Amino acid sequence: MTRLNALNFTLPTPVQVAAIPPALEGRDVLATAQTGTGKTLSYLIPVVELLQKIEPARGAQTLILLPTRELAMQVETALRSIRPNPKMQAALVVGGMNERPQLDAIRRGARVIVATPGRLEDFLQRKLVRLDGIRALVLDEVDRMLDMGFQPAIARIASMLPKDCQTLCYSATLEGAIMKVANKYLKNPVRVEIGSVLKPSENVELRSFEVDQDKKLELLEHLLSAEAGSFLVFVRTKHGADRIAQRLSRAGWSAARIHGDRTQAQRNAALRSFSEGHNRVLVATDVAARGIDVAHVAQVINYDLPKEAEDFVHRVGRTGRASAKGIASSFTCPADRGVLRKIEKALSIQMKRFRVRAVTGEPIAAQA
Repeated sequence: MTRLNALNFTLPTPVQVAAIPPALEGRDVLATAQTGTGKTLSYLIPVVELLQKIEPARGAQTLILLPTRELAMQVETALRSIRPNPKMQAALVVGGMNERPQLDAIRRGARVIVATPGRLEDFLQRKLVRLDGIRALVLDEVDRMLDMGFQPAIARIASMLPKDCQTLCYSATLEGAIMKVANKYLKNPVRVEIGSVLKPSENVELRSFEVDQDKKLELLEHLLSAEAGSFLVFVRTKHGADRIAQRLSRAGWSAARIHGDRTQAQRNAALRSFSEGHNRVLVATDVAARGIDVAHVAQVINYDLPKEAEDFVHRVGRTGRASAKGIASSFTCPADRGVLRKIEKALSIQMKRFRVRAVTGEPIAAQA
């Protein structure tokens, strides 16, 4: 509790209130909640409590599976921040990074493995890690793992776990294949659902600006001048992310970029510089839309409108986290009107519309 107090953890969020007590009792939990609701601590706190109650054993005793390296790294960092003592070690097992430190952590007796399915399967096939001592399994962002084709890997990994393993499962939705996974691995789970899972947080002000494609950058620079805080800018392509970040930097704005062609070291550095405030702007493709937990993002910019409502929710969920307020601004060309209406209808929302009349003069936009 001292560590939680040091992190200013005083009032639990609704998902934490609902999920932590049954998890502490050893029950399986099936949870859906909006992004930014504090779900990571809702499973890490029970994990830490479990490990404090049981004696260390040969091999890890908790396994946390996640879809991406970035999310796994953040969960491992969060675990280190709340563990009661340094002896409760965790091993980060992810692809795209040197495997030697990961194997060293396992050999030193890590009690928790935080992993992506691909690298963990590789270690299992090479008999470099054992899972027969696992007491608790966490499946986080199951929907994303299935989207990425990890269902067979999850099944093979789960087959190596003890039958009486406690399972905590988190997903943004519970459609089709996700329910099959839940039914297969969870035993009489406590169901936790906080609000609508496919809807932006009510803490986020939703705005749309109708603007010509060649005026988008000027509009972005205007918003950077007129409004405070950090900006997370989503674009459709890797080339677009490079181009916009470079043009912003040349114009004097401190901007970093993250996309699939960047190396893991470059992506880590960009996230770190953004989260620590060294770069005010982070330009990203959808590789960063899920699982990137950067505190205090003032505004999300949909520089290019996503095609799907679910992608819109995950992008917008980077701001307005927990009880904080945020703004999400979508730049739309006239040709995007149909996509915008489709997203609004799917999510039962109405964005505040602005039509850009002049970029260099005031006002830049008038409410439509």
